[in-house]
Amino acid sequence: MDLPEAPYDLLSRMIAVSPSDLGPVNAQVRRVCADAMSLPALPSDSAASDGAAIRDFAEQFAADVSSISEAQRGAFLAATGNDAFTVTVCVFIADFVPRVSAGLAALGLPAIPEPAGWDHDVEPIDLVLNRFAPTVGAMRALDPVTTEVVRLRGAVQHACRLCKSLREGAALDAGGSESMYGDIESYETSELLDGRHKAALRFVDALIWTPSRIEPDVAAGVHEHFSASEALELTLDVMRNAANKIAVALAADAPRVAEGTERYLLGSDGQPVYA
Repeated sequence: MDLPEAPYDLLSRMIAVSPSDLGPVNAQVRRVCADAMSLPALPSDSAASDGAAIRDFAEQFAADVSSISEAQRGAFLAATGNDAFTVTVCVFIADFVPRVSAGLAALGLPAIPEPAGWDHDVEPIDLVLNRFAPTVGAMRALDPVTTEVVRLRGAVQHACRLCKSLREGAALDAGGSESMYGDIESYETSELLDGRHKAALRFVDALIWTPSRIEPDVAAGVHEHFSASEALELTLDVMRNAANKIAVALAADAPRVAEGTERYLLGSDGQPVYA
């Protein structure tokens, strides 16, 4: 298979992440998130800490980020202090890299390479938000409407107010519409979403809610409608979109507009461009 190497390299680097002053916390959240998903945990190079505030936050992040309570968030912020953002990104890595591994395995795509060693210096925030997210955003194997349908499904599943307030312009120009997008929540009965969209959305739901048991018919639906390059991008798009969990978890997902939606473009560099 002729698949891009860059996203695989970045995923491998995420596995290697172990901030020098947060090793025990990183180990803890990797174990907690994996247990919540019934998936193998990412490796760690430290003994895990056992703080209840971080455990409860990470567990809820993995299970259903939209249900993190103010009490859980407050306790987490008190426990992590100035490291709160960095730890939240470590939770995201612990939560979503195993999901992607499960998705790749279910689709018969190459596995994430094992890293050569631990990285104690890389900044997790930069790696996830400034490198991985735009790298995946710049991929163009998928058509823009499918990409947007997948993004909006994740926005609803994670209850991200910011994501729900946005509409990608290339998808609108290619035939996306509010009528179509309104059908996403009940996509199985939609007459506006086609078989390709529905196959993608079944896979999105599996990665978000049941990553440890992606049914063969869900994988078969992806194979029926998507090439290997498209299937890889679909899998990575779910993770890129799920970076909204970081904002939702920290209550930093305020919409860009008070009413309605705002049009934006996903640039060729994978970064959003707003009017």
